[in-house]
Order: sequence, then C-alpha cells, then structure tokens
Amino acid sequence: MTTPVIFIHGLWLHATSWEPWIEMFRAEGYAPIAPGWPGDPDTVAEARETPESIADHGIDDVVEHFAKIIRGLDEAPILIGHSFGGMIAQKLLGQDLGRAAVAIDAAQIKGVLPLPLSALRATLPVFKNPANKHRAVSLTAEQFRFAFGNAIPAEESDALFEKWTIPAPGKPLFEAAAANFDPHSPAKVDTDNQSRGPLLLMTGGKDHTVPEAVTRATLKQYRHSEAVTDITEFPDKGHSLTIDSGWREVADTALTWLRRQGL
Repeated sequence: MTTPVIFIHGLWLHATSWEPWIEMFRAEGYAPIAPGWPGDPDTVAEARETPESIADHGIDDVVEHFAKIIRGLDEAPILIGHSFGGMIAQKLLGQDLGRAAVAIDAAQIKGVLPLPLSALRATLPVFKNPANKHRAVSLTAEQFRFAFGNAIPAEESDALFEKWTIPAPGKPLFEAAAANFDPHSPAKVDTDNQSRGPLLLMTGGKDHTVPEAVTRATLKQYRHSEAVTDITEFPDKGHSLTIDSGWREVADTALTWLRRQGL
C-alpha cells in the first residue's frame, strides 16, 4: 500500500504552495495530499477575497481538523509541516496520529523560551492590535520580505508574495505567545512520548520568523523521550525555504531522512 503523506502549511501561505513537493513525493511512490486549514478556500484568490472564513481558528481547531482527515485514511500518514504547520505536525505525532513527522522552521511549542527580536518583528503585524486575535491578518510585500524572503532576492520574494500569500488567523500566534503562562496551552506538545514515530526538525539559519535558537530549544524539549528526534540546519535559508528556488534541497533532505527511517 502507498504510504500517505500530509503536508500542513503555516500562516500566510496557501495549501497549494506545496504543489512542487506533492509532485516530487508522488513521483517517489508516496500518496501525498495538502489539505488546507479549517475555513481555507480552495484558491489563493478566494482566500484573499474572504478573509473572514479563515479568521478565529486556533491551534486546537487546526489539530482536530487534521486529526479527522487522518482518521479517514487507511493507515497513519507521514506528516510534513512548515512554520505553524510544523507545530501542528508535532502535536499530531505526539498523539500517535502520524508514523513520522518533519517539522520545518516550526512555530515554538510550549516550553520554548527564546523569543528573538526578529521573531517579534516578523509577527508584529498581528500583535500590534489585540483585536487581531479574532481576525485574519494579511502581510504587505515588505512585511513578507522580512518574515519570509530575507534570504532570497527581493524580486523572488515579491513574486512568492504575489503567488502564494493569503490572510492568516491571528489566534494561533496569540495562543503560542501565551503558552508558557497557560498550563492548558494548545501549544503544548507531548514531547515525552516514548512510542511516537521519528521526528526531524529543520531550521533555516537566516530565518527571521522562527530563528535557529527556537528550533534548537524545541529539540531540548524532547530530551526525555528515547524516540528518534533529529535536527538539520540550512545555514543560508530563511522562512521561505519550502517555497523558494531552493525548495528541492529541503525536500530531498526530508526524503533522504524518511528513507533512513525505513519509510
């Protein structure tokens, strides 16, 4: 039977931004899909026209949305998530709903303390207004270039902005920001799970939104589990690493690691 792979996007990118990955994984013999988050329209254009459909979905809503999709599959999938999608993938893996996970520049989970200035600046468009917790917020091309496209030419960043960006719910960012003050935070991941599948954390050395310090602090959260937890760094990549012209190196690294796990 062909192993299913679920790709999980993060904030500000549409699910269709995974299309090159889907083609590559399908060619490698997997059965990949990239469902949107709850409320996500089918196209980038529709998402931009109806931001209210995306608004006010929190971390638990997104996790349950993907858990429901997983329960409809014949077997547990491999989970590959970027940014907040990387956090969602870790939560699902901790709940034993995936056979393995690749978390790429994953949003910080509960227990991760570093809060680099660049991460604050990247998320300022959401946090500058408390009412944004219940809204969907869009980035400008300039904000996208700082948060995603700082390690690539400005022209490429602007082209990616035009092609893939959509409004994002502010709620997950507010939940993650309060995680270490909330004993029941939805950003909590079962990092002590001994029986979960293997996990690969990927980090871009030039990432402004999820700097390397955040990913390395995430790795430490798994120190009490004997399950496989690996980390790979791409020193010259930023937060756009899944969608920019260097995406194939990232995808190849994920594939190679999955093969090494017997998947």
